[in-house]
Amino acid sequence: MEKNKEKKNSNRRSSSFGRSKPEFDQKIINIRRVTRVVAGGRRFSFSVALVAGDKKGSVGLGLGKAGDTALAINKAVRNAKKNMIKLNLTKTMSIPCDLSAKFSSSYVKLLPNKGRGLVAGSVVRDIVKLSGMKDITGKILSNSKNKLNNAKAVMKALSFIALKYTKPIPENAIIASKEIIIPEVEKPARNDSRSDSGRRSDVGGEE
Repeated sequence: MEKNKEKKNSNRRSSSFGRSKPEFDQKIINIRRVTRVVAGGRRFSFSVALVAGDKKGSVGLGLGKAGDTALAINKAVRNAKKNMIKLNLTKTMSIPCDLSAKFSSSYVKLLPNKGRGLVAGSVVRDIVKLSGMKDITGKILSNSKNKLNNAKAVMKALSFIALKYTKPIPENAIIASKEIIIPEVEKPARNDSRSDSGRRSDVGGEE
């Protein structure tokens, strides 16, 4: 009996050590059951909203719907990976400026606070924590209690400092509160000698 117990314990340890860690950490922010009335009766499905991040500057929000919660979670994870954005953070893993955004009736504001750590609650804290950001104060300035809308407002605010298509932002770019301004490169002036000579030849032909 003791030998069998030892074998079982060893198998459990080997299986736990053999499992690979997931690429992104996940946090479910909302699960709700949806009822749809059809001719044959009522059909139930589940809707899941979750946040996924690598705690290194990447974060995404995903939604999934299915007849089972496990399938809905898997769909939400895949959707979050598709919607993943890479943030342009400072060396201290904080945001470079104040950010604010509104989605539906939700209004969110993010402020960089050096040395104060993470000061936020609810969905804002989950998203900021999974993205790996530090020294940030997050505030929900609206009375909306809809977690999904609040999460979308946070993601909209963070999208202002996102690296689109994983291309780095130039060093001379100016990061404003709502947009990234890249100065235009001055183009060299064109030589109009050809156009002047062509005009002169046309005038000479008419004479």
